[in-house]
Amino acid sequence: MDVKQIVVFGLASVATGGVLYALAYPWLVDERAEKRQKSIFEAGPRVAANPRETALRRGQVAESLKDLEKKQENLRNPPLKTRIEQAGLTWSVKKYRVISAICALILAVLALVFSGSIYVVPVAAFVGWLGVPRWILKYLAKRRQKAFIKEFPNAIDIIVRGVKSGLPLGDCFRIVAAESQEPVKSEFRGVIEMQTVGMPLGEAVERLYTRLGLPEANFFAIVINIQSKSGGNLSEALGNLSNVLRERSKMLGKIQAMSAEAKASAWIIGSLPMIVGTLVYIVSPEYISQLWTRQVGYILLGVGAFWMSCGILTMRRMINFDF
Repeated sequence: MDVKQIVVFGLASVATGGVLYALAYPWLVDERAEKRQKSIFEAGPRVAANPRETALRRGQVAESLKDLEKKQENLRNPPLKTRIEQAGLTWSVKKYRVISAICALILAVLALVFSGSIYVVPVAAFVGWLGVPRWILKYLAKRRQKAFIKEFPNAIDIIVRGVKSGLPLGDCFRIVAAESQEPVKSEFRGVIEMQTVGMPLGEAVERLYTRLGLPEANFFAIVINIQSKSGGNLSEALGNLSNVLRERSKMLGKIQAMSAEAKASAWIIGSLPMIVGTLVYIVSPEYISQLWTRQVGYILLGVGAFWMSCGILTMRRMINFDF
């Protein structure tokens, strides 16, 4: 046989073997699957737990999840005291209302001085009473939540390493309260203080979610509650939670990067009327001053402000992603 015949014979043999393997592959897979299922079923009675204990554990897990879901629904519209705590302030509700009244008075006086119209004063007072203080609380709470999310996975890693090394969970919390950065440090210190006065660990961790209003804190509370009621590998669960939180942070960064162009466009479009109005006032003040010297001008300013607010809120909803 020459070389050409040998090559043809070899290729034909490989092709025939491939066809036979392709035809026999489903049968081989089914046989392997049957053997594996048989081995699992045979080993099942030796490794399976007591059915009563398994049912009890599932019931405890379901009960914990239902309780946490109810508490999460109640915190969608938190009371004023909770919002103050989420902002990291130590104010009382009375002090907050006093500061709101002062803001309302200052804005009302400024509106009266600069506009000279008594009709603008109630609007400015309303904004100072309800708008400015709430915006400040929301801004402080968002800033505090961002700082907590940034440091929280590191705190969970400390707890995981401590649990794996044999330390009790309470000691791991004390290490986090001593070595982490704010606001994680103060929040875990609060958990330790609540445990000191006799509060159960699961309830103390749930208060962490109440004071922050973050889903990450809720995940942590769910893990701790399920582990405390039904047992399990706490270090593995917290390690998985840490990885999930880091991936959530990465995804949030990607979303912010992808929406940066849309946010810049929204800022430009929203600021164009003020910029154009200022330029027109510099060039021809008599022309644009008709807007605040005549009754029709006030109406046009009000209508324009209303539609500009609608446009800004619409753009905000389009570029603001809840994650």
